[in-house]
Amino acid sequence: MRVIFALWLVHFTGDLYASFVSPLLPAFAEAFALSLAQVGVIAGLNRFLMFIVQPIAGYYADHYRTRLFILGGPLLSLVFIPLVGVAPNFGVLLLFVALGSIGQSLFHPPVAGMISTYAGRNFSFCMSIFNAGGTMAFGVGPVLITLLVSTFGMPGTLYSMGIGLPLMIVLFRMVPHPEGEGLAGKGFIESLRVALGPSRRAVADLWVVMVLRAFVSQAFITFFPVLYAREGYPLVAIGLVAALFTLAGALSGLIAGSLADRFRHRPIFLASHFLTAPALLGSLWLRGDWIYPCAFLAGFFSMATLPLGVTLGQNLAPQGRSMVSSLMMGLALGIGGVLTPVIGRLADLYGLETVLFWLPAVPLFTMLLCLRLPEKPAAR
Repeated sequence: MRVIFALWLVHFTGDLYASFVSPLLPAFAEAFALSLAQVGVIAGLNRFLMFIVQPIAGYYADHYRTRLFILGGPLLSLVFIPLVGVAPNFGVLLLFVALGSIGQSLFHPPVAGMISTYAGRNFSFCMSIFNAGGTMAFGVGPVLITLLVSTFGMPGTLYSMGIGLPLMIVLFRMVPHPEGEGLAGKGFIESLRVALGPSRRAVADLWVVMVLRAFVSQAFITFFPVLYAREGYPLVAIGLVAALFTLAGALSGLIAGSLADRFRHRPIFLASHFLTAPALLGSLWLRGDWIYPCAFLAGFFSMATLPLGVTLGQNLAPQGRSMVSSLMMGLALGIGGVLTPVIGRLADLYGLETVLFWLPAVPLFTMLLCLRLPEKPAAR
């Protein structure tokens, strides 16, 4: 329990600083007189380095028994992301964002890979707890950083270091050294071959399911607020929709993880994806106060299987736990985010409501892939 709490705290600490970048984009635009293209560069660089680079970090984490990734990643984030408030120009701002975002890629794979070592028979539930740490951070972080900036101006971001640095002292005492996976001396492709072994096809199917899951959730959080704003809903209401969607995902992950430890994974995947479709349609068609329960249900069902995908991936590839975790979390989220502009382009051509009407078809399609996923025996 002590180690699981420490790994939860690593996730919370690192993601707390990762959550600062997006709410500060308007402040960056005003401070440096940025164009929308330059704002897009900041957001794109942040997302790319947070997610797409994770498999590389997972590769090295599986090769070396070191806490450098686990503790060094959050340390990079808590140092360089607060420095954005005193960046003298756009180039230095990009450098600080890049270094802080790389820190995110460093700690996610090895920390997720360590959960199975200390979780016992409650692997899925402990992974859900770990996942909830990041979700809570993304709920608290934007409020914290905007409060600091509104009170002290842009240099107020530096005060946020006062939270992370004491936590790092605690983590240095609590986090154990990770176990090696026996892949030292092997290259990236060879490590993938050894780690995945005969489960390559099953891992590939699971990865596609996780990419499409990420695509659906990110499409909702990106375009449904745009739809509601066009219909005259105030910014506070739109913010509440986003918060309900995210918090519901954290809650459903805990429930799904607990159920997966007692029963089978596949029915949970199937039920989650099937129920995502009507929740999305409800968000599209219902108005008034109904947008809030619909957003909650959409987040509850669409995000429930995130921790299950990581645990099932580690069960399929136990020799490359960090690497497979990076595939199911970072790379899947990154690719899902890259696909999101496709909806934007189609919406420009055919209308936003028309395109969103077809979004529920994606989770229904992934049910076919879920039927191909391997199954662990149900717990007694």
